[in-house]
Amino acid sequence: MPTISKEDYIKAIYQLESYPDKSVSTTDVANKLEVSKAATSEMVQRLSEQGFLNYEKYRGMSLTEDGKRTALHVIRRHRIWELFLVDVLGLTWSEVHAEAEILEHSTSDFLIERLDKYLRHPKFDPHGEPIPDKYGNLPELPDWVSLPKCEVGKSYRLVKVTDSSKELMDYFTEIGLSLNKVVMIVSRLSYDNSTIIQVGNDSFNISEKIASNLFFIEDV
Repeated sequence: MPTISKEDYIKAIYQLESYPDKSVSTTDVANKLEVSKAATSEMVQRLSEQGFLNYEKYRGMSLTEDGKRTALHVIRRHRIWELFLVDVLGLTWSEVHAEAEILEHSTSDFLIERLDKYLRHPKFDPHGEPIPDKYGNLPELPDWVSLPKCEVGKSYRLVKVTDSSKELMDYFTEIGLSLNKVVMIVSRLSYDNSTIIQVGNDSFNISEKIASNLFFIEDV
């Protein structure tokens, strides 16, 4: 298993903070990074002492402004690499996450800016996630909704996928789902809140757990 760096912890906390009304605990961070609670507690204490986060035992943590800047810096490197690996090297969107996890820690700012220029300053990565600019500013986001909130009988265009599981991304590819793909919401089962979608001429039952990772805008 690769070493979990300080940057990995900061990025994980930033991502966990993005959930509304969510207080981030050491358990949340440990589970996300698949590391022990003891190791997480030690790193959280260190990051707090270094000024990257505010932490109160039993009350959770939040990133300071320095912490947020660092997180966005790492996320920028990661997402630019993902796009380069897909658009230039031809990797699939299921293959790039693990590679970008490595490259995000070993790339200079100089090289990232050259990649950004080569890619013509992209706003979004291959999964539809926003790419911060070099100042940490995020692009304007579309008014997307998750699949469970899409209305039955309407057509929507896929604009973001949040799960980085290779198995799940391979499944999306297998059924023909990709960014900007238009799907029809056929029906929703009240029994388990799964959604039947039509992709091309085929229909698929998408579980609520999987559906929560898919974000769409209405196709008009």
